[in-house]
Amino acid sequence: MLGERAARQLSNTTKTPPYWVGSTPRWLVQLLPWTPVEAGVYRVNRVLESGFAVECSPEDGSPLPNALVDYQEKPREYTLSSVTTTVDVHTRISDLFRSPYDQVKEQLSIAIERVKEKQEDELVNNGSYGLLNNVHESMKVKPRGGPPTPDDLDELIARVWKEPAFFLAHPRAIAAFGRECTRRGVPPPTVTLFGTPMLTWRGLPLVPSDKLHVSGNKTDILLMRTGEKKRGVVGLFQPGIPGEVSPSLSVRFMGINNVGAAQYLITLYCSSAILTEDAIGSLEGVTVDHYHQY
Repeated sequence: MLGERAARQLSNTTKTPPYWVGSTPRWLVQLLPWTPVEAGVYRVNRVLESGFAVECSPEDGSPLPNALVDYQEKPREYTLSSVTTTVDVHTRISDLFRSPYDQVKEQLSIAIERVKEKQEDELVNNGSYGLLNNVHESMKVKPRGGPPTPDDLDELIARVWKEPAFFLAHPRAIAAFGRECTRRGVPPPTVTLFGTPMLTWRGLPLVPSDKLHVSGNKTDILLMRTGEKKRGVVGLFQPGIPGEVSPSLSVRFMGINNVGAAQYLITLYCSSAILTEDAIGSLEGVTVDHYHQY
């Protein structure tokens, strides 16, 4: 009788494309308004906090107040940074093993996914333009205890009170906040964004992102206002670059080297800018490993 092992030699196996466990939804990238940049540089002009005299119904004959609107002489400029890598695929491999999946396409797809994950990490943690490293001292809040509590998030909202858009936090920080709410008998409501239920506080969604790293048992929580019209946080990109496959992302064929490998260059140009210092605040050093006994 024909055995299973022998029979499988004549059968076709259904295969999946390669999956990478490190892929995330990258909700920060989706929620940020993206501003196109000309020639790779974005200048943020701010008004100086100088004397600005204004009076209501001045008396007849009294001198009118003098208003002076002065600008920063050396405004900050953001130059787009590049997140880049190369991919080599030997032509013998791509020629012979191309069914049912195109080897070059699959290699590029995974590489692009990794580049996009690095992009979001840089938006949060980059030493120059990363959001965490550009929070003004006056917009930083310390937790009252260890874990994030409703009082802590209320204090953060009090700092970023002009049309805040969303919190950004590590999933473990959101879970820790949920535990503190449950402990106090005020379970936070949920809202559905991008088809996913998310916790909210005071109507603001707590958006999870693993790019806010946990160091030991501590992490930070961000709250931000977004968009140019609201003088908030914006992402920066440059459209129309050579080899563009999506906004500010290019894939370019570099040729075939002397060992027969086709080489591809993947580059993503990006940055972020905080237009006014009160556009973003942080709750620093909350603990994520505090649990309650019920």
